[in-house]
Amino acid sequence: MITTFIKTTALAVLVAGSMAGTALAQNATSVEVGGAPMYSNKTIAENAPNASNLSTLVAAVKAAGLVETLNGAGPFTVFAPTNAAFEKLPAGTVDTLVKPENKAQLTKILTYHVVPAKATSADAMAMIKKDGGQHKVKTVEGEELTLAMKGDKLTVTDAKGNVATVTQADVLQKNGVVHVIDTVLMP
Repeated sequence: MITTFIKTTALAVLVAGSMAGTALAQNATSVEVGGAPMYSNKTIAENAPNASNLSTLVAAVKAAGLVETLNGAGPFTVFAPTNAAFEKLPAGTVDTLVKPENKAQLTKILTYHVVPAKATSADAMAMIKKDGGQHKVKTVEGEELTLAMKGDKLTVTDAKGNVATVTQADVLQKNGVVHVIDTVLMP
């Protein structure tokens, strides 16, 4: 009798867990970034640490104290540089930026990658077309980025003239959208 009760309880727990997982899957969409699913019902701060190709960005966000910001309501559009993008910077740059005494400079660079609005690639392309081939967007940092198209690729140009290409667009998040880019943008 106890064995039957335990088996029945275990089965009920298994079924309930399965149903909860199904409900979660039905209410959230996901795409993979860096080999990990990014769920549309989670925030940018909740999803990003799971992407292996964004680990340098995640470490920088933590060093700058911006995790809570990216866990906020948003909406945000984040142009997220990959680890390879950070590796293109001069040797030692990242190590220097994550030091506590450089927090202000790191924060400035990271917030330059964030636009305080949710803009999918379709939104960006429509704005670019409407504005005759380029569209300027103001970042959280305060300066502008220039969006454009190069062939069928969305590009982002920073204040120094560096051009990043969006390598993965429209990673929808609970509090915005992430576009993965191949170059670190500099204000």
